[in-house]
Amino acid sequence: MYDQLQVLKAKDHRRMPWKNGGGETTEIAVFPPETDLADFGWRISMATVASDGPFSIFAGIDRTLSILSGDGMELDIEGRRPVVLTQASEPLAFPADAATSARLVSGTIVDLNVMTRRGQWSHRVERRTFEGQHHLDAEGGVTMLLSLGNLRIDSGGHAEELDRFDCAVLKGVVLITSDMPTEAYLIRIVAE
Repeated sequence: MYDQLQVLKAKDHRRMPWKNGGGETTEIAVFPPETDLADFGWRISMATVASDGPFSIFAGIDRTLSILSGDGMELDIEGRRPVVLTQASEPLAFPADAATSARLVSGTIVDLNVMTRRGQWSHRVERRTFEGQHHLDAEGGVTMLLSLGNLRIDSGGHAEELDRFDCAVLKGVVLITSDMPTEAYLIRIVAE
């Protein structure tokens, strides 16, 4: 799949319409590569949400949502109490086949959406802040880091610079360096 440090640059992310036609998604990575929305094993994407409305339903999929920019949105997820998700919130995991609708708090937002096919893959999303130097062990499964600012990643004598919304596919133990506090989202995906 991925056998070394690789950077998926924001300018190269694939843009496509939402499944329900209500907006546009920026696809960061998908497995198997180039698969469609009906058959993916896992998918990482960002969406710009400019109006209230329902989420697309994905049967047999688990999703985790995080707010990357904007004031956030209130989510009404079937079988749960409504929750307001903001940039300060922890990533929110819920079934992508539960009827879900969103109401924007105040204006357009950009969210991070990580989805895995239930029974085949599982995932975990963590918001991290990096300043100075940090070692990170990326062994096992697929580990990705979506940067919200400027980060440097060193791996096995190879270094890459990440800008806003670049995503690094990490392997082994890497060194992450930032001169100032920089937020990023750590995504771990494992086969079940």
